[in-house]
Amino acid sequence: MNLDAERLWDGYAETFDNAADHGLRDPRVRAEWEALLLPLLPTPPSRVVDLGCGTGSLAVLLAERGYQVSALDLSGSMVRLAEAKANAAGVSIEFVQGDAAIPAFEPQTFDVVLARHVLWVFENPDDVLTRWLRLLRPGGRLILIEGRWSTGAGLTSDVCTALVRRHRQDVEILPLSENEMLWGGPVDDERYLVLSRS
Repeated sequence: MNLDAERLWDGYAETFDNAADHGLRDPRVRAEWEALLLPLLPTPPSRVVDLGCGTGSLAVLLAERGYQVSALDLSGSMVRLAEAKANAAGVSIEFVQGDAAIPAFEPQTFDVVLARHVLWVFENPDDVLTRWLRLLRPGGRLILIEGRWSTGAGLTSDVCTALVRRHRQDVEILPLSENEMLWGGPVDDERYLVLSRS
């Protein structure tokens, strides 16, 4: 594991949930994420892996809806907060501390690979996608929530879509920037969801 990156994200853990889309503390924001994701998923109790899960807000949301969820994050502090959140919600989630670039799960284990604001951080996202797609069972779904931030970091939707199309033909893109409720207010950058069902 990259200890420098782990320490960096450990440092963000305590305040991570202050962002409306991270903590999902506002019931309206949480409901908006639920309304976005649930129609894109197969029926529960399908198996979902949340790669780069942070403090586990999306993992807990999906577990509460009956999905079998595994979740991984590089930061031990994030994982501990996520475990506490799952315990408070009364749901069972498999949490793993590890590198999302090389997730330590068996191939063809999951019906859905979900990653939010994660792919953009890797130097070689194509290699990472290859490993992520190996985790899917035949017919499994890939859901990437990404963006090109106002700082200049991130991936444009065109670049992200092209990356996925190197591996799969069935690719849909859903723009998310204009849906202020997902983010707890207006955003001035490009945010989107990429879905591949095949």
